Amino acid sequence: MSIRRLPNNLVNRIAAGEVVERPASALKELVENAIDAGSNHINIRLEQGGLDLIEVSDNGCGMARDDIALALERHATSKLPDEAIELVATLGFRGEALPSIASVARLTIESREKGADGWSRVVDHGEVESDGPAAIPPGTKVRVEQLFAKVPARRKFLRTPRSEYAACVDVVRRLAMARPDIGFTLTHEGRKAIAVQAGDTGPDRVAALTNKELRSNSVAVDLMREDVRLSGVAGLPTYNRGVADHQFLFVNGRPVRDRLLVGAVRGAYAEMLARDRHPIVALFIDMPPEQVDVNVHPAKTEVRFREPAMIRGMIVSGLRRALDEGGFRAAQRPAESALANWQREALAPDPQGSIFTAQGPIGGSRATFQSQPYPSAVQDNASAFNAMPTEGLAPIMGRAEEASEPVPEAVKHPLGIARGQVAKTYIVAEAEDGLVIVDQHAAHERLVLERMRKAMDGGKVASQALLMAEVIELDENACDRLEARIAELSEFGLELERFGPSAVLVRATPAMLGSGDVKGLVTDLADELGAYDEALSLKERIDHVASTMACHGSVRAGRVLNVAEMNALLREMEVTPHSGQCNHGRPTWVKLAHGDIEKLFGRK
Repeated sequence: MSIRRLPNNLVNRIAAGEVVERPASALKELVENAIDAGSNHINIRLEQGGLDLIEVSDNGCGMARDDIALALERHATSKLPDEAIELVATLGFRGEALPSIASVARLTIESREKGADGWSRVVDHGEVESDGPAAIPPGTKVRVEQLFAKVPARRKFLRTPRSEYAACVDVVRRLAMARPDIGFTLTHEGRKAIAVQAGDTGPDRVAALTNKELRSNSVAVDLMREDVRLSGVAGLPTYNRGVADHQFLFVNGRPVRDRLLVGAVRGAYAEMLARDRHPIVALFIDMPPEQVDVNVHPAKTEVRFREPAMIRGMIVSGLRRALDEGGFRAAQRPAESALANWQREALAPDPQGSIFTAQGPIGGSRATFQSQPYPSAVQDNASAFNAMPTEGLAPIMGRAEEASEPVPEAVKHPLGIARGQVAKTYIVAEAEDGLVIVDQHAAHERLVLERMRKAMDGGKVASQALLMAEVIELDENACDRLEARIAELSEFGLELERFGPSAVLVRATPAMLGSGDVKGLVTDLADELGAYDEALSLKERIDHVASTMACHGSVRAGRVLNVAEMNALLREMEVTPHSGQCNHGRPTWVKLAHGDIEKLFGRK
């Protein structure tokens, strides 16, 4: 086949494929143009998640009649005053966005410079439909209608309006976070979804666009190294999410999704977070433009640094320094006042208050999670502790108790008999052939998951109504995801209902979990659905939901267990499938054989 020139309409559609993947892609280009035009307020209106309408209006510098015509030609831009493309300081500069969008949609541009008349041009899928005067205030208004209406091959691959709307919100949120000096309003189907005013401080803007709780659960980041500055906010390690979609990264005011930066954030929190948890951060890197290449991706979502090692080290050290100064280090020295306090053991727990009641394990008896108070500090010096009365005190929790009956033989149980608890996290047991160490949280998490799976096989997980229904505030998209799965979640015993645009009402939780941290459970479920919902089959989705619920219903590390409770956990592990690993693939127990112990002490 001989080489031929492609027709203009096909060239435009090919270019559109690089720039306009979905409504959110077109919206990003239009909002970036509005920012580069010097606006201080940008209004955005969407219909059907941007599938039917995207409208962006600004109060920027506006365009003259001839400029509007040029703006609709490929490779025509006002953002490159010379050929120094590596020094570009604007968000967009390729000059392909408007003609690409106009080739796959009906595009209307209305614009007016201050002191001049307004002008309008309508282009319908690449063909100029009308051109004439327009009565508008100074600035520019762009309307995109019927996106991909005449390109059915592209239209059918778009997601539902709800999913497209969620992607549009994410685009606007990131751009608004990058420019606190500009006000943004996003309206969808006649209702405001985002409304922030110009002049916010950086941390206030980030909190307004994510979660108001971030203000009290974050630390400021500010580090200068040579001519590179790192600033922003970093969530405390204890304030985390189940997925990494709350990490906002910016380079010279440009939102990016760069693997180098994401890896640096993960490295900074490596010793403070579990592998399946992710921090909330908003980091801004400002540096000379010649030290970063922003033109390595058509959508400019990736960048390339001249000195990537220095940038990565700066992020790691800057985050760790900020977290250390915030007083929330992973291994922090206890306060002197805390060292002076002595602990008194709690009263002997009521049999019904134990975390394991004799309902038996799966396939026989079953263990049930209940609440139990921690021991309380009552004395502040050693002499007072020695003089404390001993009547009514429980045996030492998490250690071997004085035997009132013969100690069970370890030979009868594969995981042995509990002999104590280390660091309020690990159960130490003696087996016939060695020493067994069990991670109590990981093990119980697996047990709860298997109980939920068995209950689902029987039809439905039993629910427990809350005495007072709890209102959980989330962003609108998270509420939409939960609302779409209310029937499935009800099968797990979690009963929800929508409570306004940005909240859900929790009326009941799975009985086997108890009340617990209802807010954390619902928040993590919303994150899981957002990250995996449409990519997984129904069975995989059910497993993800069950796993998230099991994590919140399991015995936490730091929980003091008595010997009877530890043995109950070991016995249930022995009869539960897959109890050798937790829901995230980590081992729940390890064994040191007698021979291994002898090697440690040089006996072999």
